[in-house]
This record gives sequence, C-alpha cells and structure tokens, in this order.
Amino acid sequence: MIAKLRGVVDSTGDDWVVVDVGGVGYLVFASTRTLSRVSVGEAAALIVETHVREDHIHLYGFSAEAERAFFRLLLTVQGVGAKVALAILSVGSPDDIARAIAAADRGMLTRATGVGPKLAGRIVAELKDKVVAFPVHTGGAGAEGVSRIGPVSVSPVAGACDVSGDAVSALVNLGYGRADAFAAVAVSARDLGENATVQGLLSASLRYLGRGLQA
Repeated sequence: MIAKLRGVVDSTGDDWVVVDVGGVGYLVFASTRTLSRVSVGEAAALIVETHVREDHIHLYGFSAEAERAFFRLLLTVQGVGAKVALAILSVGSPDDIARAIAAADRGMLTRATGVGPKLAGRIVAELKDKVVAFPVHTGGAGAEGVSRIGPVSVSPVAGACDVSGDAVSALVNLGYGRADAFAAVAVSARDLGENATVQGLLSASLRYLGRGLQA
C-alpha cells in the first residue's frame, strides 16, 4: 500500500496531480484545496489513501492528515464515494465541513458536486454525532499533533478555539448533550464571528437550544 508520496509535481488537472518520484509518475486524485497547495515543477509531499479494486488501483492525496481523516469519515456514509468525498472537501476545510454538519447546514454540503439535498441530509444525520469528537492530526504530512474537528479546535487562532471549547463545556455542565452543545456553539460562532466571547456564545447557544426545545 502507498501511504505517502514525496516527489516533483509533473502536471495537474481539475481533480488530479501527477507526482514524479524517481522517474515514476503517480496519478493522484485530490481536492481543489490540496491541488491549490502544489505547483508544477516544485517538490510536494502528499499523504495518500490507496483504494484497490478488481479493475483499478486509485490513489487519493491530501496535504494534511486532517483532510484524509475526514475523507475516511465521509466514506462511511452510504452514497458517498471517493469522488463525492473529494468534492465535499473541495468546498471547505475539514473544520468548516464539521461545523456545517454539526449545525445541520445542508446548504454548504450541496455546494459540492454530486451532493443533493437528500444526500446532504443523510450526511448530517449519520455524522452529526461523530464529528463532535472525531480525532484528526492538525498538521501536514508528517505532523504529529492531534486535535478535534469542529469549533472546539482546529483553528488558526488559539483563543478562538478556547472560547468555543469553553462554551461547549459550559453547556455540557448545564446538562446538555455534547452533540447538541457542539451544534449550538457551531451555529452561534458562525453568527457572531471571530470576536465572539464565551458569554456571547453561551447566551446565543442557549437561545438556539431553547428554540429547539420549543419546536
């Protein structure tokens, strides 16, 4: 099994890249996010997921372990194949997608080619609880740091991680389930923006949860 490729980018296309490793060109399918990080003629290192079938061997490449981890998670949903999983990963980072799933934001998911309302609903239904504590590596190829997908972490600003995480913890301490707390904070964080405080997130999340209880 091929788990990683390091070489020179020979050529790229809409959903693929050819990596020259010692004179051998490997065709690797990838999301547009990963493809945006490579350039023809330059060195590249990709984490690889190898799929072996009776009629083909396909390689799927990722610039970060978090992306491959979420790729694997998406494939657990009925109706989501490798091509659709890459399309979903092309519309947002794993963190963005996890937030959308937690907040039941089907609109973001349907931006991906091949994902209609029905499939988006299935993805939300099957993964909503799983994205709460799904462990991923936050760095690129070779990174060792482990974090969690969602508003609780995987953010370029450590303070933003702490604020959302504290809000989720507060809601859990108040007796709410972690999945519900996660979803409420995801929606509130999206609405309030980067300058949200713990108190602001908590207040907005309680209003969100209150509306859900009254529905």
